[in-house]
Amino acid sequence: METFDVVIVGAGAAGLFCAGRAGQAGKRVLLLDHSPKVAEKIRISGGGRANFTNREVTPANFLSDNPRFCRSALARFTPSDFIELVQRHGIAFHEKHKGQLFCDRSAEDLITMLLRECDAGGVVRRQPCGVKAIRQRSGGETSGFELDTDAGTVQAPRLVIATGGLPVPKIGASDFGLRIAQQFGHAIVAPRPALVPLTFDAQQWAPFAALSGVALPVGISTGAGKARTHFLEDLLFTHRGLSGPAVLQISSFWRPGQALQIDLAPGVDLGARLLTAKQSSRRQLGNEFSALLPTRLADAWLLGAGLDAQRPMPDCKDKDLQAVAQRARAWELTPTGDEGWKKAEVMAGGVDTRELSSQTLESKRVPGLHFIGEVVDVTGWLGGYNFQWAWASAAACADALAVDD
Repeated sequence: METFDVVIVGAGAAGLFCAGRAGQAGKRVLLLDHSPKVAEKIRISGGGRANFTNREVTPANFLSDNPRFCRSALARFTPSDFIELVQRHGIAFHEKHKGQLFCDRSAEDLITMLLRECDAGGVVRRQPCGVKAIRQRSGGETSGFELDTDAGTVQAPRLVIATGGLPVPKIGASDFGLRIAQQFGHAIVAPRPALVPLTFDAQQWAPFAALSGVALPVGISTGAGKARTHFLEDLLFTHRGLSGPAVLQISSFWRPGQALQIDLAPGVDLGARLLTAKQSSRRQLGNEFSALLPTRLADAWLLGAGLDAQRPMPDCKDKDLQAVAQRARAWELTPTGDEGWKKAEVMAGGVDTRELSSQTLESKRVPGLHFIGEVVDVTGWLGGYNFQWAWASAAACADALAVDD
């Protein structure tokens, strides 16, 4: 039976980074993955250019049932640390907006970098190589874990689960990591799709379905009181509902049955603008409203309000102008669902962090067992935050493995 210092299951962002870092620290590492290709989620992210981190990462950019948990790892491995690695490998990158960093050429450059880091650490990689069973062993030199794999049985005193979450099943996502956590007695925070488009009842959405493809910046909110969450981002209309960065962001916080509140013209006093136009313009209402919102949306909005878009501004009633402006500034609607795992970018929920060490990502229940990356109940905002959690949690784990005797 082959013996390693560490077996890491899952060759995605967190697993690759942890393997390379632990290997370069002198550990004999075996990295396993059931998929024929490594890091498919990196490959398809950011339109193929991988939004690999964000310059402005704070714990406030993450949600979890145990929100303080992520602080330690994020503080000890920062975006600057990962940027330094990217620069050392000569990968060109650029900042789009709000601190989001993307590869100039391709996400493949990032994957190549991670594989080179693994090679530098002498990491043994096997894929496709499924794991059929995992057993805990105890007693003397044989303590640790045995894994029955497609390539035979292996053992190691340390086991790292880096198998990711449930989104995008077509690239190999599965609940393997959650099942292993439960096998060893860990609680699971109920998984749900996050950073996902939201959908509406077909009849409810009928007046807006024709707006598919329309995009605009909005303010979007959900929740109430201290739980209220608000973002300023771009909204995209689809045939089935709403998408775009604004909705992907709010979807992580939205719960079934909750309403969304959308300001279609953030920072603009629509009512005042329309009343001013009434005093100074003889153009049609539709023309004036289209100067404030995308034309197709403005036309649909006026139709829904029962207003004639061709009416000259001086003929419009003040109360009608105020009413249509107020509705556009405070549009409230309730999604009936979301596009599910096939369209979600990440998983919210996962292994309950109350049963993990925030310093090492090691189980408090089972010595030698670690969980890192998306399988853990730490979910970032849209914009590179989830990759930064992958790097930071992997680094915290690898550094702990490095000092392990």
